[in-house]
Amino acid sequence: MDIVILGLSITSSWGNGHATTFRGLVRELDALGHHVTFLERDVPWYAPHRDLPQPPYCRTELYADLADLRARFGRTVAGADAVIVGSYVPKGVAVGEWVQETAQGVTGFYDIDTPVTLAKLSAGDFEYLHPRLIPGYDVYLSFTGGPTLGRLEREFGSPCARALHCAFDPGLYHPEPMQAAWDLGYLGTYSDDRQPRVDGLLMAPAQRWPEGRFVVAGPMYPGTIAWPGNVERIDHVPPDAHRRFYNQQRFTLNVTRDDMIRAGWSPSVRLFEAAACGTPIISDVWEGIEALFVPGEEILLAESAEQVLGYLRDIGDADRRAIGARARERVMAEHTAGHRAEQLVAVLHEIAADTRPARTA
Repeated sequence: MDIVILGLSITSSWGNGHATTFRGLVRELDALGHHVTFLERDVPWYAPHRDLPQPPYCRTELYADLADLRARFGRTVAGADAVIVGSYVPKGVAVGEWVQETAQGVTGFYDIDTPVTLAKLSAGDFEYLHPRLIPGYDVYLSFTGGPTLGRLEREFGSPCARALHCAFDPGLYHPEPMQAAWDLGYLGTYSDDRQPRVDGLLMAPAQRWPEGRFVVAGPMYPGTIAWPGNVERIDHVPPDAHRRFYNQQRFTLNVTRDDMIRAGWSPSVRLFEAAACGTPIISDVWEGIEALFVPGEEILLAESAEQVLGYLRDIGDADRRAIGARARERVMAEHTAGHRAEQLVAVLHEIAADTRPARTA
């Protein structure tokens, strides 16, 4: 198939998790024999941070604005077998309207931020998606599964809502023997609603266990945060350093934004990347996590600093490694980028079989 994706970014992983998702998915689509064109808005905050300016597995084009997009890529969009618009695309409503008017093939919305999107729609915030556009996309591809898919169809009129979770690249994420630098680490961009769980599940344990070694990595943390002396700060870990970062931790922390906790079934790519490295995960609790990992066997759940400290100090190395190994086995079987590419292709073929005759009648 000839597939066009209009996404937030594939060239820069700075301050966003979209790039790594698109890179893995597009690479695997290419490996399956499909041709992908990725269209990305040229914005100043990514321009100095492009760690993959020309991905080798797709045609990547930057556009300046909507007029430039329409003028240069109208034929590309019109002639594609499938056109997918991602969440948080600048001027995403106007981009979506143009795609639905122009594309002759299957159209889809790929929501890497589904709970955030739905919260914004409920608040009347139509930054990158308007409710009127949802019925016009042939398929709504959602990072969130579970009951949210039915809600997208019932309340918002999507003709077809399917889960397409994040994934990891097994070529990039795997165990490496190295000396542990930290007892517990966290990798994630700062957000106001996630920070209380970082405070409760990492900062508080660090304060109560001065001998422990902790790390928080990611951009945009306010300068007003008072970091305990045993918490190391790293401003940015590029994707090619994620594997080393996870392998240097005895345990890694996963915490979730409020909207995603409320929706459930919203795994972060941190879960899959860390599991692929065999690093045991301590996670906050949300509905649907048990569908991804077996609690107590493949993942450790925590709601308090006391629980976190219990894991860090009481679980021996053999048991710790066994938890990580079981989690790795699970994600290798179900959550690679290759699995996601196959799922996407199957959905697009299914939708095309249902919609193409109607489009050409």
